[in-house]
Amino acid sequence: MGLGDKAKHLAEEAEGKVKEATGKLTDDEKQEAEGKAQQAGANLKQAGDDAKDAFKG
Repeated sequence: MGLGDKAKHLAEEAEGKVKEATGKLTDDEKQEAEGKAQQAGANLKQAGDDAKDAFKG
């Protein structure tokens, strides 16, 4: 996978962490859940990237 994709997925995970933390601070359960879901999606994409890299190498 390209570095651009990896960076994008890391940024998406970081954005999810910020969203989750903001939700916790403001007692906004919906925003907190969205942040967790965004992190999970980014982690899946990162795992896919790692698997693709393993098969290439």
